[in-house]
Formats: sequence, C-alpha cells, structure tokens
Amino acid sequence: MSAVLEALTLYPTLALISAAILGLLVGSFLNVVVYRLPKMMQTEWRTQCCELLEQPRPEQTRFNLITPNSTCPHCGHGIRAWENIPVVSYLFLRGRCSACRAPISRRYPIVELVTGLLSVFVIHHFGVTFEGAVALAFTWALIALTLIDADTQLLPDAITLPLLWLGLIVNHLGGFATLESALWGAVAGYLSLWSIYWAFKLLTGKEGMGYGDFKLLAALGAWLGWQLLPVVILLSSLVGAVIGLGLVLMRGRGRNVPMPFGPYLAIAGWIAFIWGDAIVRTYLQFALP
Repeated sequence: MSAVLEALTLYPTLALISAAILGLLVGSFLNVVVYRLPKMMQTEWRTQCCELLEQPRPEQTRFNLITPNSTCPHCGHGIRAWENIPVVSYLFLRGRCSACRAPISRRYPIVELVTGLLSVFVIHHFGVTFEGAVALAFTWALIALTLIDADTQLLPDAITLPLLWLGLIVNHLGGFATLESALWGAVAGYLSLWSIYWAFKLLTGKEGMGYGDFKLLAALGAWLGWQLLPVVILLSSLVGAVIGLGLVLMRGRGRNVPMPFGPYLAIAGWIAFIWGDAIVRTYLQFALP
C-alpha cells in the first residue's frame, strides 16, 4: 500500500487517472444508492407502522444496496457486468437496453461523469494526502444527498449523520478546521436552520424546510467550522435563486411547487469547502478600507 501511495505521489498524472477511474466507479454505485436508499427507507417505515399498529408485517423480498442485482426497469433484463461499465457501456449500447431497446436515462452516465470529474479536481486540489482522501468521501456524500433530495425531498440520516461524525473525527485528526471550530460549526449549523424553521412555522403555520436540512448544515459546519457557515448560507441562497429561476424559465415550474433546499446547501457547502477561505479573503479585501 505504501508503494502505491508513493507512486501516486511521485506521478501526479497517474494519481489523476486513478482518481478519474475511482470516481467513475463510485458514480456508478451512487446511482444505485440514489435509487435504492429511499425505497429501503420507505420499506422500513411501513414495517415500523405495522409493528406500531400491531398488524402483520408485509412479506418482503430482500432489497438493499447489493441485493437484488440491477435490472432494466422496463423488461426486467438483468444487467450484465459488461453492461455496467461506467459511461462506456452507455455509449456502447447507444443509451438503450440490450434486451428491449428501451431508452436508458441519461442521468446515469452524467452522474458517473460528474463524480469522476469532481474526484479528479479534488485530488488535483488536495493531492494524494489524508485531506484528499477524506475530501473524496465528503464530495461523494454530497452528490448522493443532492440527487436523493432532488428526487424525493429526503435527506437520509444514513448519510447525513455519518457525514457529521466523520467531519468531527477528521478535524480532530487535524483536517480542515480545529475541533472546537468544527464542534461549534455543527451546533450552529443545526440551530440556525432549526430556529428559522420554527420562526417560519409560527408566523405562517407552514413548514418551510425539513429536519434533514438542519442535519446537513450541521454536517457542513462539522467539516468547515463555524466561521464558514455564513458563506455556506449566502451561497446556498444564491445557488437556489439561480437554479430556481432556471427551472421556472426552462420547465415553467410554478412558484408554489416545493423545491428542496438540500441540493443548494450541498452545492454551496462544496464550494465553500474548496474556495471558502479565498471567498472570505476577497470579500474582506473589498469590504474593508
């Protein structure tokens, strides 16, 4: 293992190629996570409801991130190994199932490609280091959360809570912020949106966001420290305004259609993670005489 790390350190191009391949493979797995994890959560909720109501539990086939094997949603054709090569298989199959010729969603190769590109950028930015390795995990988790929330308006605890604890552990080991800053970042991240949630609910009687948003911002605070939380919140508002306006113009999406806040937080958190300090320095340079 040490020889591999030494080779990757000595040959940056090899490190970037390795990051690209790893990112493509992880992107393929993230497609599975995005599709299956919400269904797993729904199954668990139904089971808990049956137990609470003392009703018989429904019979269920085994369904998790590994079992059953992936199949075509149109004809049930089992996806073979050569049909599951990130991006390459999609191009080879010309975007269609090999059995029924039904179209395959373009999102699958796009997620794989974006994950690969971001992985390359992270390793280029941080290098083959401890910071680079954990930054990859941070990036992959945010990609999964962004897509799940966009699809279902859910931010699974199975991702947000481990992400929060991992941020505290990483910073305890000397990662990106002091442990004290990370701890108060997690506290401030949760309480800030929690306070906004209850203020909005008391004033309007409506829920403006979900509890998953609190946990996601707490996780971002645990990684970045409390100092960068204002940057994350401002950037998330900007990202939300740009994307929201784009959806209205391109798709004619109505103003009253609920839009998840998680993707904006995730995008803003990643931007602050990479360029947060530079953004703050630039702001202070122009704001202070």
